[in-house]
Amino acid sequence: MKTISIVVPCYNEEENVEAMYQAISGVFKRELNKYRYELIFIDNDSADRTREIIRNLCSKDQGVKGIFNAKNFGQFNSPYYAMLQSDGDCTILMAADFQDPVEMIPRYVKEWEDGYKIVIGIKKSSKESKIMYWLRSCYYKMIKKLSDVEQIEHFTGFGLYDKTFIHVLRQLDDPTPFLRGIVAELGFRRKEIPYEQPKRRAGKTSNNFYKLYDAAMLSITSYTKVGLRLATIFGSICSFASMMVALVYLILKLIYWDRFPAGMAPLLIGMCFLGSVQIFFIGLVGEYILSINARIMKRPLVIEEERINFTCDAQEDTDEDLLLMAASMEDGKQR
Repeated sequence: MKTISIVVPCYNEEENVEAMYQAISGVFKRELNKYRYELIFIDNDSADRTREIIRNLCSKDQGVKGIFNAKNFGQFNSPYYAMLQSDGDCTILMAADFQDPVEMIPRYVKEWEDGYKIVIGIKKSSKESKIMYWLRSCYYKMIKKLSDVEQIEHFTGFGLYDKTFIHVLRQLDDPTPFLRGIVAELGFRRKEIPYEQPKRRAGKTSNNFYKLYDAAMLSITSYTKVGLRLATIFGSICSFASMMVALVYLILKLIYWDRFPAGMAPLLIGMCFLGSVQIFFIGLVGEYILSINARIMKRPLVIEEERINFTCDAQEDTDEDLLLMAASMEDGKQR
């Protein structure tokens, strides 16, 4: 019997965790009874009763597993890490707030059985704020044009991933993973299924402007060179224009020494303009340096505080993968 792993990242989802378990287990009983499920809840240091509920579910059902992070490691590292801990023939990543429809799971499995290594959901419409959906659309179109790798529009990470893809993820050793870009970059055969994103079932979203900005910057610095190229080109143009203006003013002053008023206004305007351009691009270059710094430090994706219902064999397999990865990297350095 094949095993399907379901990864559900959680952060303050006490109103949704048990309902999500009931919905997923119900789908397996009704439509996927030929498969065994492994349901992994990874909690990103929730401040409510989320962990208590997960512990209760784990005690009732050995197919439910829990990973409790020592602190909040962000909205990208936590689900990515949980996917690496999955042990199924395929792994499905979905949100705990029901904005990723549970009803899509059988469709994903069918396409997977038909030969697709990756099956993902694409938001064709959403019941969220129309303004937010429009802003997201603008962002996806922008990053798609700027990126060297063709990005997938309105893809949140919700989808099914074959165990061969999960094995590749284990070998990447990326401390700042951006799953949406990795799926587009690696080139596995994939099936895209459109769906309408429903409203959040309960609770309050943890997304805010800073987290959305962080996601945007991670995708830009990971998959585009346009920022640095734009800084170089635009800086060169501004420098040339400034030199030409300065030369023209010098010539006019020499020709019309007594009549030409070389005032401070042009000088101040030029200085303010060039200063603002420099500050903007210094900040942009800083974003790239920040991304490079995070990769150089090689910090772990997540530090676990506790895990529940994981067998020793699964943990040994994961440790073995990590050791093989480290040995491969060391061998590469020696060569």
